[in-house]
Amino acid sequence: MTHTRCLIIGSGPAGYTAGIYTGRADLNPLLYEGIQPGGQLTITTEIENFPGYPEGISGTAMMADLRKQAERFGTEIRKGTIEDIDLSKRPFIAKDNKGEEIEAETVIIATGASARWLGLDSEKKYYGQGVSACATCDGFFYKNMDVAVVGGGDTACEEATYLATLCRKVYQIVRRDELRASKAMQHKVLSNPKIEVLWNSVTQDIVGNDMDGVVGADLKNVKTGEIKHIDIAGFFVAIGHQPNTAFLKGQLELDEAGYIKVQNPSSATSIPGVFAAGDVCDPNYRQACVAAAKGCVAGIDVERFLHS
Repeated sequence: MTHTRCLIIGSGPAGYTAGIYTGRADLNPLLYEGIQPGGQLTITTEIENFPGYPEGISGTAMMADLRKQAERFGTEIRKGTIEDIDLSKRPFIAKDNKGEEIEAETVIIATGASARWLGLDSEKKYYGQGVSACATCDGFFYKNMDVAVVGGGDTACEEATYLATLCRKVYQIVRRDELRASKAMQHKVLSNPKIEVLWNSVTQDIVGNDMDGVVGADLKNVKTGEIKHIDIAGFFVAIGHQPNTAFLKGQLELDEAGYIKVQNPSSATSIPGVFAAGDVCDPNYRQACVAAAKGCVAGIDVERFLHS
């Protein structure tokens, strides 16, 4: 059995930054990278809104930088996942995907949240080449272009409204004949001349090519069966995110959507010695710089907890 003063579950900006701070505090943290080392940013093409990279940087390169920095300060980084963890008493006992047990005095959960997708093959094919799940992250690349947003809830309406400030035209693809969003968000969408809501519509396919990426989408009217083609350069999926908390098996207090509740402004959870950082406890911002900041908070909180 491996013993560690701090077990960090998950990589990405939150996990690696937590590793940097706990490593610099001489806690010799152990970090498990998860099924997607570096997190969702490793499948993002260009990042232009993270401080310190004036020319932009690829998500893979930025995560490689953070990983090296965490290792520099003594963070042991392991490939693999934590499959099970017992948070009923300290030290906590976790088990990885190879069956090895880890005894941890503290735990930082930085497992992130996964975007919900439509399940189309073309959606996977053109991810990062016109398909995105974050308008705030990628909307800038489609300035003065036509784009589409899928979804009828508050998130989709917020994304459409934001994109309308940048893009020439925004199609909002809604399966039903009404929006599920709050009245305030509905008003913003329906009163915006740059947003056209396509009611009773589902995406049949995303159209693109290897040179240009996304160039259009084929939509099907669920009532009439009619197929409609729209010419677009960007396709934004906004049907929600799923926080990666299933392995916790209900041991921590979560909100209604499954995100870990933290005792703001700290990263402390409902169990002393367990902390959370990044998208796994943030349904609102989902930004790399915010996740990194919360990883810093969690690292400092762990050091203070262990030395109190």
